[in-house]
Amino acid sequence: MLRKLLLAGSALLTVAAAGPDYVRPAAPAGAEGPFIKAPAAPVTPAEPDQAWWRLYQDPVLDRLIADAFAANTDLRIAVANLDKARALLRESRAGRLPQTDVSAGANYGRLPATQRPAGAEREDWSFDAGLSVSYEVDLFGRVGRSIEAARGDAQAAEAARDAVKVAIAAETARAYADASSAVERLAVAERTLGLLDQVVGLTAKRFEAGRTSKLDLSRASALREQQRATLSPLRAQRDAALFRLATLTGRTPADLPPEVGARALTLRLDRPIPVGDGRGLLARRPDIREAERKLAAETARIGVATADLYPRIALGGSIGSTGPSLGDMFGGGPLRWLLGPLLSWNFPNQEAGRAKIAQAKASTRAALAGFDGTVLRALEETETALSAYGHELERREALREAAAQAQTAATISRAQLREGRVDFLTVLDAERTSASADADLAESDARVTNAQVDLFRALGGGWQAGDGKMAAR
Repeated sequence: MLRKLLLAGSALLTVAAAGPDYVRPAAPAGAEGPFIKAPAAPVTPAEPDQAWWRLYQDPVLDRLIADAFAANTDLRIAVANLDKARALLRESRAGRLPQTDVSAGANYGRLPATQRPAGAEREDWSFDAGLSVSYEVDLFGRVGRSIEAARGDAQAAEAARDAVKVAIAAETARAYADASSAVERLAVAERTLGLLDQVVGLTAKRFEAGRTSKLDLSRASALREQQRATLSPLRAQRDAALFRLATLTGRTPADLPPEVGARALTLRLDRPIPVGDGRGLLARRPDIREAERKLAAETARIGVATADLYPRIALGGSIGSTGPSLGDMFGGGPLRWLLGPLLSWNFPNQEAGRAKIAQAKASTRAALAGFDGTVLRALEETETALSAYGHELERREALREAAAQAQTAATISRAQLREGRVDFLTVLDAERTSASADADLAESDARVTNAQVDLFRALGGGWQAGDGKMAAR
């Protein structure tokens, strides 16, 4: 009953919360329209899929990302920060409730004769117990603005957790793609090495038959060894990608499942990617949501600082009893009680309070600039990713044609060499060109996949995961 009366009194006394009310900033002109580089890439205006990595239809990748969401250390830190922010919000909300304090004590001592009844012992026990209750009347909205700021911080921490998820999904897919790409490029290099072994063998036979010179054999052998030298860096790249996958999924390198490194082809997605538009991007990206919630929190802190300029009023009361025994305390003995308001006000020196308001306003301006910058960077990253993806696809098509033509030229030159119609340098140049074209094509396949991952990351992703419940909105 007392709590209801205090809440009702607070509602009657509250005039208006100090400080400005938060208004979400508007997006820059043109930010919510279609992406200008969308026509340059095979994309659709549909909203991105909830779990974009499933477009690759690779169960191993699906399991790796699920493992990363469950055990990644950066995500665990983000979740802990979110729990802390939510606990601080609960602490702020406690300011709406009455504050109670219970005290009790027992003492043994000697009192002056004037403080004891005639004939009573001067040395005796003394017991004391009391209960006090106080409630701050939020007359100028200090408590309300504090809750508003804490709520903004908690929502920002939630968005930060979601941003970590976006990054983890993208980096896990990238590491898996890098590992499989290294395996595929290694296979191309080994296949090329096998062809060069044939060229060296053919040249050696021609040298033994006196049909070519030692110089031609040395040149062929040098080209083969140059090709062999490309294998070790590719193996190192594969290992590094697998070790990175282990860290991302919360494992040691020795604990990584063997099937992770078994894929021999780069991830491929030969279908249009749904990208939505600017409006969906601004609503979906968690870093934008985080920046907007930080701005809301900083705006509320202006109100907290402003409310400190005005009197702070608390309603309170206390009841207690003191006696020489427990029976005297609870048996109708001496009883004390107090009831009344308490006013505190830092007046007339309010310079410190006004300085805090200036600090809060400056922090709000910085948060607004941070929000604007985050929006602009989100658009920049998405347009850049779209452009890079479209141009890399064009490059891959050209490299595919070049590799096919180079392979044809190498085949023809080997046949003509056996017939004695061309010299060895022609064959050597054709083999070198074919090997380089195959390597460039395999590298371009990897770059296409990385460009896709960059695009998915820039789009912000959408989530439907246990605790996360982050969705495109």
